[in-house]
Amino acid sequence: MPALARWVLRHKRLVVGFWVAVSIAAFAAIGPAGKSLSQQFSVPGREGFQTNQQIAAIYGSGGDVAPLVPVVQLPKGTTVDSPGVKSQLTSALARVKAALPKARIASYASTGDRAFVSADGRTTFALVDIPARGGVDQGQSEARLAQKALAGATVGGASVRVTGLDALATGNDTKGTGTGVLLGTLLAALGALLVLAFVFRSFTAVIPLLMAVVAIPTTFLLIWPLTSITDVSVIVQFLVALIGLGIAIDYALLIVVRWREERQQPGTTNAQAVENAMQHAGSAVVFSGTTVGISLLALLVVPIPALRSIGIAGLLIALVSVAVAVTLLPVVLATVGPKVDWPRNQRDARPSHAWSSWAQLVVRHRWLAAAASVAVLGALVLAASTIQFGNPRATSLAQRGPARIALDNLTDSGIGTGPLSPFDALVSAGDPAGVAKTFATVDGVRAAVAPADWRQRGTALVTVIPNEDGNSPAGRAILDRLRGSTVNGEVAIGGEAAQGADFLDAVYSNFPLLILLISGLTFLLLARAFRSLMLPLKAVLLNLLSVAASWGLLVLVFQHGFGSGIWGIAPTRAINVEMPIFVFAFLFGISMDYQVFIISRMREAYDRTKSTPTAVVEGVGRTGRLVTSAALILGLAFVAFSAQPGTEAKMFATALGGGILIDATIIRGLLAPALVAILGRWNWWLPAWPARMLRVEASPIHADHGEPAIQTT
Repeated sequence: MPALARWVLRHKRLVVGFWVAVSIAAFAAIGPAGKSLSQQFSVPGREGFQTNQQIAAIYGSGGDVAPLVPVVQLPKGTTVDSPGVKSQLTSALARVKAALPKARIASYASTGDRAFVSADGRTTFALVDIPARGGVDQGQSEARLAQKALAGATVGGASVRVTGLDALATGNDTKGTGTGVLLGTLLAALGALLVLAFVFRSFTAVIPLLMAVVAIPTTFLLIWPLTSITDVSVIVQFLVALIGLGIAIDYALLIVVRWREERQQPGTTNAQAVENAMQHAGSAVVFSGTTVGISLLALLVVPIPALRSIGIAGLLIALVSVAVAVTLLPVVLATVGPKVDWPRNQRDARPSHAWSSWAQLVVRHRWLAAAASVAVLGALVLAASTIQFGNPRATSLAQRGPARIALDNLTDSGIGTGPLSPFDALVSAGDPAGVAKTFATVDGVRAAVAPADWRQRGTALVTVIPNEDGNSPAGRAILDRLRGSTVNGEVAIGGEAAQGADFLDAVYSNFPLLILLISGLTFLLLARAFRSLMLPLKAVLLNLLSVAASWGLLVLVFQHGFGSGIWGIAPTRAINVEMPIFVFAFLFGISMDYQVFIISRMREAYDRTKSTPTAVVEGVGRTGRLVTSAALILGLAFVAFSAQPGTEAKMFATALGGGILIDATIIRGLLAPALVAILGRWNWWLPAWPARMLRVEASPIHADHGEPAIQTT
């Protein structure tokens, strides 16, 4: 790293010219890159996705989109068999067809099938299959059109109300509003600037923000050509802008703080201060960026294009942020750095008194500190063990409004929520009526219908209505039984719920092995960086604990509803299937940054003093304010992210933002220093044979407090 710093300082004009040219091109690329992002979500090679593709191609509607469900609950004494009811229902649904000409509609009126009617004959529903457009809010505009078309319509004197997953979502205020990418980024940047101003108390606060201004557009410039090779999810624009803001500032913050510290050493020139900062903090930044990249392997190897694209984007923003921090930032510090470092103060020349005192307290009460933090984290991990995968349950999407009333009508009548997430069977060969009859006998199935007009190009559609929500664990069990049943003909099962189940299987079938692989690679990298076996092992285990705790927070807030009311969201009773792997991929790498920052300073102090207590106190004293500030900046970025529309965005922001704060406080501020104090001299042990493998100097065990060293190989 010192060699790179010297080269950069010798070629300042070349480095600045390069980044100016890149930045100009990058800002020009933001618009086109955003327009080229994909709204589609695919699960290649899975039955649900392939079947949905065929359904959409043949019928022009249905597939990976939940149906709209108009519902009528007739007055007491009136049933669907009462005079005029069927004709009025036909007329009402004709209004929906006029508003949604590409929709495919089936009801009791069109089929005569009692599957569309409750046992008492008073409640009936229709299935309106609409085209699948993709995107995060597909179906909501169609739901509004259907609701508008049925406004004032009555059947047997009762109103016709539209429900369905998308209709319920339109009644949830969190779905239709948000700050937008640009405004959200600006708000997060303003918050970050305030934190930086508090940290530096000088105009130096603008330097890390400037690095983010360069890194974020540059990442979009690199993503743009990728969109011509593979689908890149539209979610990427939020992640690059807001997560990139936090990471780029954090990396620059670490180097700038070290530069100010080195600059205040007696007899040190500014150029020497830059080189010294790059030798220590620059190396930590490179290791941190590498660990972020390794953790994102969790997304790169998942067989889901949208998730892979998110992993690629996260990897790029981390690498670009590192590149900016180790090339452009040294030039800025060497040239204009001293001029903007005004007014100067001596805080960075010495450890924080408050954090040093805290570290001394933790060292003195190490076992109590470890037990208390493990108890809190253990409670969150226990909550994580209750996680239920699936899209938010229909009953959690809206608590009031016509769509909720219609849903209550379905559940109160005994029909249940099954019509909102049915399974669609594409019959390529065989008798559709026979297939429907067979599926109707499967345990957990309320009914199976095969409308006569749902037949095209030699195929037919059979809709299977489960007794349970198709997105719930019980619904996925019903899907398994359907796929395992024997039917006469060639049948494949799709639908929105089926594709969700296939996604769950594709993502998590090898997830434990993936965690083991990423943890192993990270351990090797950190073992080389820290010249230790225990420190990297502890770092990996604590990071896994941090991720599990954030999962627990996610479950408590959204699945069980302890705090989701902040956004007006009812308990979802389930967590979106992609959320835990998203959280793992990003949080495992980001939180490792703080571990690298702290342990690097502890290792420096121990190599100088051979005292573990001194290393803990100095390491925390030197980095406590830095880590807290960095975590706060990232936390503010995720607060801005939580203002984006959609429950999924709020889940992601809560899990990552909360996880980072848990990691920076309970784990890095309490548990990690307590464990280092408990392990003592064994923290720093690296025998000769692994040292040779890692190509670093061995680290024998030295007794603390000046005791004779114990040579161990």
